Amino acid sequence: MNTATMQEIRTRTATLLEGLTDGLYEREGAVRLALLSAVAGESIFLLGPPGVGKSLIARRLKYAFLDGTSFEYLMTRFSTPDEIFGPVSIKMLKEQDSYQRLTDKYLPGANVIFLDEIWKAGPSIQNALLTILNEKMYRNGGEDMKVNIQAIITASNELPPRSEQLAPIWDRFLIRLELTGIREYRNFIDMITDTRDVYKDALDEGCKIRLGELREWSPQIDQVKVPPEVLNTIQLVKSGIDRYNESPNPAAGRIPVFDRRWKKIVRLLRTSAFLNGRESVDLMDCFLMVHCLWSETGQIEVVREMVSEAIRKHGYSVASHLHMLRAEVRELEEEVENEVKVKHIRAGEELLLVHEEYYRLLKNEEKFEGCLIPARQFHGLQIDPPEVVNLYDEQQVLRNRLQACKHSRQHHVDVFHNSVKHTIPLETHATEHTEIIFRKPHLLVEQHWDERIAQVRKAISQHLERLRTDPPAQIKGLKENIFVPEELADIVVANLREVIDALLNLQLRLDKVEHLYKNA
Repeated sequence: MNTATMQEIRTRTATLLEGLTDGLYEREGAVRLALLSAVAGESIFLLGPPGVGKSLIARRLKYAFLDGTSFEYLMTRFSTPDEIFGPVSIKMLKEQDSYQRLTDKYLPGANVIFLDEIWKAGPSIQNALLTILNEKMYRNGGEDMKVNIQAIITASNELPPRSEQLAPIWDRFLIRLELTGIREYRNFIDMITDTRDVYKDALDEGCKIRLGELREWSPQIDQVKVPPEVLNTIQLVKSGIDRYNESPNPAAGRIPVFDRRWKKIVRLLRTSAFLNGRESVDLMDCFLMVHCLWSETGQIEVVREMVSEAIRKHGYSVASHLHMLRAEVRELEEEVENEVKVKHIRAGEELLLVHEEYYRLLKNEEKFEGCLIPARQFHGLQIDPPEVVNLYDEQQVLRNRLQACKHSRQHHVDVFHNSVKHTIPLETHATEHTEIIFRKPHLLVEQHWDERIAQVRKAISQHLERLRTDPPAQIKGLKENIFVPEELADIVVANLREVIDALLNLQLRLDKVEHLYKNA
């Protein structure tokens, strides 16, 4: 599909959503996700108390489709299959002895479905619904009937009770969204004073979606590219969930996510990219995973943190081959240092520090009292003129105050006693010093390093050029994603900046390596 057509789809989707959310307060996100799930051919579950707009969202969604039919039903424990799937055809039963339902105005014959209080449905309804969710098929009597359901919205004021019967149905709802009452004071006042009919269809038919278009879009959605940074993010989130589940007692309970759900998530991300007018998924689309992975409300923040961290720390690192570039630079650094730097161990001697603050005078017993001189005073002496120093015995008791100066010979001191100069050595101990000697590498080795550095430097420059002067397409319209809040763009941008800084750091390290062997 050409760029102009993609842009037309995005503009049209944005216009459609603007109409669908007109007059709604703090429900724009839910409507957007409902439309996204419908175009993707998936289902959405809305969790919330009565009166928060769950049915309103479903009724608004049906207006998005030009030639679709809708079916809406409030489940109770007394609901029968006749009320959901249609009454049995008496004519077919009498004339052909065939048990079939008249489905035209019921769930199997509709395109947009809203089932409220879904968990109150009986086992017979649940079993038939599971087949529809799984295979888009309804067994009508003895025949399998292909249903043309595009969107299924379900709602309840509670999560499903833990049971083997309900678990498969719960797993089929790809998007799960918790709704609360209106929180912002201004929105609340506007809502209760707004006199518009929120159930009225005021959409321009020109922006509505035809069911035939959805069939045309489906193979195009499958062709949307999933770049390395997105695949890496998905893998990191999956690994994070696996580690969380393996912990002894996960704080919010284990998060069950099976392979089929991951596959459906990728399809959802592709749909988001398609409706945003892009040919590939981007990191902003990845935030949609938050709505697809939790099973208990306490897990929402856990999943949100996992997704955000994966994007912030690792997003564009893969796209820029940062891991491989770091490994190559590190290998070059080690190779050059091992070849150019030669360690040489030199033996020597140093003054021995006694009692942490003195040096000991040797061969001094018969000359004068005091064999310890403060290290601080010794280092303050010059060869000339002499200065007064304190001399202590081994018990660190002051025994003398004499004039002294450094001797020209290392580790010796001149002490003046009774007008006689005594040159006395200080006690030392043997030491070893490691010196680095630099040697020039062979010309062929140097040429080999030149070639490797040129290749790495070129790769870094190319990535920097792409990220700085021609940033990824998603960066240009980062805050314009139709389905993701714009404030989340800051997380993506933070990762982009970190990758740019890391690439610049690698450039600097290459310069240092080159300088090392060029100037050895």
